[in-house]
Amino acid sequence: MMRSMNSAVSALRNHQLRMDVIGNNIANVNTIGFKSSRVTFKDSLSQMLRGARGPDTSRGGTNPQQVGLGMDLSSVDTLFTTGVPDRTDRGLDVMVNGEGFFMVSADGTDNGMYYTRAGNFDIDEDGNLVNADGLRVLGYKTDASGNVGTEIGGIVVPLADSIPPIATTSVTMEGNLDSRTADTALGRQTEITVIDSLGTSHKISLAFTKTGPNAWSVTPTTVADPPQPAGTAVNITFDTNGKLTSGGSLSGSLALTNGATTPLTFTIDMSELTQYGTESNALMRSQNGSPVGVLTSYAIGQRGEVEGVFSNGRTKILGQIATSIFANPAGLVKMGGNLYRSSANSGDPQ
Repeated sequence: MMRSMNSAVSALRNHQLRMDVIGNNIANVNTIGFKSSRVTFKDSLSQMLRGARGPDTSRGGTNPQQVGLGMDLSSVDTLFTTGVPDRTDRGLDVMVNGEGFFMVSADGTDNGMYYTRAGNFDIDEDGNLVNADGLRVLGYKTDASGNVGTEIGGIVVPLADSIPPIATTSVTMEGNLDSRTADTALGRQTEITVIDSLGTSHKISLAFTKTGPNAWSVTPTTVADPPQPAGTAVNITFDTNGKLTSGGSLSGSLALTNGATTPLTFTIDMSELTQYGTESNALMRSQNGSPVGVLTSYAIGQRGEVEGVFSNGRTKILGQIATSIFANPAGLVKMGGNLYRSSANSGDPQ
């Protein structure tokens, strides 16, 4: 009687552990990055009442007779399967697609490293990328130009960061010049914008004057009173199909007195202009300069790049979140707070 009671008690005790695990799984159904667990059992020792006996010439064989003495806990396994993505519409929420763990620590170094699957990150007052408990997220650092390096440390979003200006070296024009314009008449006047080495914008007027059949003169001047030359005038010609045949480039030059590099020199590409019998609409399509830009927003890309968006329309990589993988992630030790630490059986982080 006592033996049967002990067997039953062992089952109750271990099934209670299973219920504890199931209850914990249910309790954490909405926990970010949570990985559920399962419980497996094994039978315990058995008492041998009679051993096995092989057959002989006088009698057949018999099987062993054993009485089981209950059951025992075999394992509590953490199931590291990839969860279902949940749209949050928040730029700092990320998830690991596949295996791997984010790395976090208190001081942004590998001292006291923790690992987590929870990617609900934020930015603190100093611009550090942190988790919900203020631990700093580790990743690859970048240089001043946004190139990702190999050094690992805490990712910082420099909230007062800026991108230096780039002086204009090339301007591209597009559009049409009306072939019906009378000779010697001003067929089109448009403005282009160029940027100097300090990020200051300057407007230049381009005057297109019809000089003959399929021929035009293009004169650049400053937008000022009185206007000053801003480069050497050029002649452009078109064929009978309205396509530019010569004079597709103009060299612009602007004398500056504001401390920027002077003169500001640039090339105006007019090779895409056309001459058809419709209204003139030639204008600047693009220029490759940019003013100084200040950080206005940031987001995390699919490869973990923390990308800053600046007021001048340019972007720069501010850091790249790094992840670690383990040979045996089930060997990690749960530390609470969605955190894990490596153990003797998890393997080293890679």
